[in-house]
Amino acid sequence: MSETKALRITNKVKGLSHLLTINRRKGTLLMIFSALFFFTGIILMSLFIGDERLATNFDAKNLPPSFMNPFGTDWLGRDMFARTMKGLSLSIFIGLIASCASVLVALLLGLTAALMGKVVDSIISWFIDLFLGVPHLVALILISFTLGGGVKGVIIGVAVTHWPSLARVIRAEVMQLRSAEFVLVSRQMGKGPWWIATHHILPHLIPQLLVGFVLLFPHAILHEAAITFLGFGLSPHQPAIGIILSESMKYLATGLWWLAFFPGLCLLIIVRAFDMLGDNLRLLIDPHNAHD
Repeated sequence: MSETKALRITNKVKGLSHLLTINRRKGTLLMIFSALFFFTGIILMSLFIGDERLATNFDAKNLPPSFMNPFGTDWLGRDMFARTMKGLSLSIFIGLIASCASVLVALLLGLTAALMGKVVDSIISWFIDLFLGVPHLVALILISFTLGGGVKGVIIGVAVTHWPSLARVIRAEVMQLRSAEFVLVSRQMGKGPWWIATHHILPHLIPQLLVGFVLLFPHAILHEAAITFLGFGLSPHQPAIGIILSESMKYLATGLWWLAFFPGLCLLIIVRAFDMLGDNLRLLIDPHNAHD
């Protein structure tokens, strides 16, 4: 009788564990769709906000947060909610392009290092170590300043400085895949390295590329805001988050706390949301982590 009860308890525990696993997967999917809905809402709001809310209005300057102006107004009477939404959409746009470029660079160099022999692998590994040894922000400032700043300079700077970590992951993954049986059979049939890379190896790298892109995105946004805040990024005439935070510093001592609080809080929320999205996407894609 005791053995029967123990068996029933074991089966119940297994069933509960299976139910929790399913619920966690559903929760992961829900979090992913919630984050995507949040980002889509920011972009749509920035598109529908008219330029009149960004225009100077001295009759409404330095107003605290209210129902009409949720984030208050600045020293020129501009609506801070409209400026924040415009700035976040601009950061998303820059982060999207820069992250895509970084992923492409990492993919190309990772495949080349793993498939083109030891000499090429040593050269690319040396470049990866070189870029990893230089602080991102310092290299980003130098590249952006050399290119004259602006959107082009920031995008190129972020794309050039954020690929090494993902390239190392891709290189290690390709090193394992190239010894797989289906790859060895293709080589024996006379297939070239790039045919094998595009038909056999690249499909297996899609999960790593997707997770790498999502995890690169918040770093791209933060570094764009950082160099813009320091004056090496976007133009002061653009409603970027870095510009908003930089301009608000001189007014905090006068009690206009909302000028920096709400834009900074929104920036942290969007960055944290992307971090959570990347972590949960990794759990959803990786079969080993999905059943931990």
